[in-house]
Amino acid sequence: MQLAQAQLQQHLNKTLSPIYVLMGDEPLGKSECLDAIRQAARKDGAEERTNFIIERNFNWQSIQQFGQALSLFASKRMLEISIPNGKPGVEGGKALAALAENIIPDTTTIIILPTLAREVKKSIWFSKLQSAATVIELNDIAPTQLPQWIAKRLAQQNQSADNASLEFMAHQVEGNLLAAHQEIQKLGLLYPEGEISAEDIQAGVLNVSRYDAFKLGEAVLAGNPERTSRILQGLQDEGEQPVAVMNPLIWVLRPLVRVKRAQANGESINSAMTSARIYGNRQQQTKDALSRLSLPQLEAALQKLCDIDRIAKGIMVGDAWLELSRLCFGLARIRSRR
Repeated sequence: MQLAQAQLQQHLNKTLSPIYVLMGDEPLGKSECLDAIRQAARKDGAEERTNFIIERNFNWQSIQQFGQALSLFASKRMLEISIPNGKPGVEGGKALAALAENIIPDTTTIIILPTLAREVKKSIWFSKLQSAATVIELNDIAPTQLPQWIAKRLAQQNQSADNASLEFMAHQVEGNLLAAHQEIQKLGLLYPEGEISAEDIQAGVLNVSRYDAFKLGEAVLAGNPERTSRILQGLQDEGEQPVAVMNPLIWVLRPLVRVKRAQANGESINSAMTSARIYGNRQQQTKDALSRLSLPQLEAALQKLCDIDRIAKGIMVGDAWLELSRLCFGLARIRSRR
């Protein structure tokens, strides 16, 4: 069963599944889901918790041995299996499939996974887990949804803020929900219940944005010059090296060139995106970007990134950050040709 994170508490108030799968890289969501499931399991009588972190050379028979052993201290137990790389291997896949088919009695099992690649989601072990478990996908909050997310969190502590203040907070904590949560909690300690003034919020909220080059690529593809400029400045202020920013940009732009070339040869855009390994939400983002950017512009951008790489390595003369900023801001400013 697939369950949204926002539905978890309501689900736990009614029932407790034997197996939960937490899947994603968002740390706040993972922490809150874990805490909620643990609390529900303890309320159900599970006082003993065992944690396996899957690393290289892990003995997968340990899980089978756990299932066969009796609890020493309680009639019900919790078992947490964390797989940081999301790749259990052949032996691990068999063990997880067996776990899904033969649920351990009187045990709440939580399997913690990162964001999985599309081919991993098609594996036998994951398909069996999907059939047997309650699966919760932990996604980042989109920038456009962040003010509303902050407003809901403030409401939980009986506080509110005007739209401008919510936008301000969203800009300050962009890309870092854990920091956003901490700032919201801090406002709950600093100010009484009710509406918090814009002045108080500006005084109380720190700039805790976490910028990364993949978010920069998203802003460029979305044609958002303001956000592109803000992320570029954030990356530079945090001391990020230009080379570390360019590689994800190449990863974002190169599939667009493949799709454009395939379209020029008569292939449909959906087929071209599949061939370029563009799936899910990225497909609409790609279509929007392709409506703005031409093939010559994309090819020129990739060539420019190669030149910036040479500048960053001292092979060519120039300012790598300046050239990178000009390129990204220029691409983001290009309007739709429809």
